[in-house]
Amino acid sequence: MKAIMVMFDSLNRHMLPPYGFEDIHAPNFKRLQEKTVTFDQSWVGSMPCMPARRELHTGRYNFLHRSWGPLEPFDDSMPELLKNNGIYTHLITDHQHYWEDGGYNYHTRYNSFEFSRGQEGDTWKGAAKVNHIPLFIGGHDLQRVNEHDWVNRKLMDKEENFPQAKTFQAGLEFIDQYYDEDNWFLQIETFDPHEPFYAPENFRKVYKHEYNGPHFDWPKYGPVKETAEQVEHCGLEYKALVSMCDAYLGKVLDKMDALDLWEDTMLIVNTDHGFLLGEHDYWGKCVQPFYNEVARTPLFIWDPRSKRRGERSDCLVQMIDIPPTLLDFFNVEIPKDMQGKPLRETIQSNRPVRETLLFGIHGGHVNCTDGRYVYMRGTSEDNSQTLYHYTLMPAHLRRFFTVEELKTLTLSQPFSFTKELQTMKIESIFNERSILDRSKTMLFDLNQDPLQQNPIQDPQIEEKMIQYLIDLMEESDAPIEQYERLGLRVPLNNV
Repeated sequence: MKAIMVMFDSLNRHMLPPYGFEDIHAPNFKRLQEKTVTFDQSWVGSMPCMPARRELHTGRYNFLHRSWGPLEPFDDSMPELLKNNGIYTHLITDHQHYWEDGGYNYHTRYNSFEFSRGQEGDTWKGAAKVNHIPLFIGGHDLQRVNEHDWVNRKLMDKEENFPQAKTFQAGLEFIDQYYDEDNWFLQIETFDPHEPFYAPENFRKVYKHEYNGPHFDWPKYGPVKETAEQVEHCGLEYKALVSMCDAYLGKVLDKMDALDLWEDTMLIVNTDHGFLLGEHDYWGKCVQPFYNEVARTPLFIWDPRSKRRGERSDCLVQMIDIPPTLLDFFNVEIPKDMQGKPLRETIQSNRPVRETLLFGIHGGHVNCTDGRYVYMRGTSEDNSQTLYHYTLMPAHLRRFFTVEELKTLTLSQPFSFTKELQTMKIESIFNERSILDRSKTMLFDLNQDPLQQNPIQDPQIEEKMIQYLIDLMEESDAPIEQYERLGLRVPLNNV
């Protein structure tokens, strides 16, 4: 048996034809829908990029105990478990966060890996001085990231030199070389369509339009301050990049057709989260409550054991279900600490694996849904409760924890999933909380209000959702301060 996972970053579910959006050129996603089970209730878990990838390895939520960071020594890593059980695992990616302080030990869990350089501000080629940066709006908050992005773009003079193109080409070469071998897992992972929304001209011309404003393909996370023309332009640049993703997805589908891989190869096509392109008057994914545009994700799975295709599932699923699904596919024992569930029977007969699920970001809202109602629990009114990182790997996105942060360090008692290890307990001085409006609690009825424009007030439903939230947090062995900062009752087992 073999498995291929094609993973995108920031791919918007609501902008794909299988989910009802036709104003985009994406014929291969339509083709994918015909060959797989399409999941209508796939949700994020831990936000954003590396927290989601920790879930991909460990099958459990990240955000209640720490923010962005490396894998922990006590973590069960799905690729490593496969590797240790005779399944060859290979990662091909252009996702540069794997090579930064906050993500440096994920790729080494695989048997082998390849890295295509140049996405975003990847510090790839030397550039002691950067000249001729055009007038632009948006961009990254770190100027050095903006500058190196322009260094990288100069090296993408042809489509085949774009990181996504190189990543998929390497993936196709791996398939060509090993398609007649057994027992391997290939992860083809591209950073696209993550910002900046930079695609080759042949994809951009599909969305040709009049625009005379400053360069804009990289929105800053936060409220929309740009003109309607600029918002539309940036959205079209995003669509062009999605069309590029569609084209390269098509090459994988072509390869599976040509080599008849559908007989013995699982295919998973997924993403980590979506991205707001002006909806709710916001840009991005981390600076506001997680509306559906961010929280609901596209997911497609082909399982050669059941051979179900062209069908849909309305069961609640998340990233934490992917690791046990792959372990089950290769007959590898699923660790007891994985919260996710194998989706074999969900794919085969639409059997649910859960009634409710949890999602959020460290220090932000803690959210839950039963598929109809979404409850976004904000912080208590005084908002004075200290939050902590529980970790043995103190690194943030692009840097270590500061000396000031580490001076707050104490040792915590083991959690249920830390293999009897104590962890460092470090005050959360610098994290995503500083850019979140996390105080407002909201409840939405997705049946009546799928665009989440009008929060409802219903004490009975809210009480039910609060109990779901407490139960899910207790199952995750959440720290006491998480309940306290949300103004929730602390379960007796946690006192």
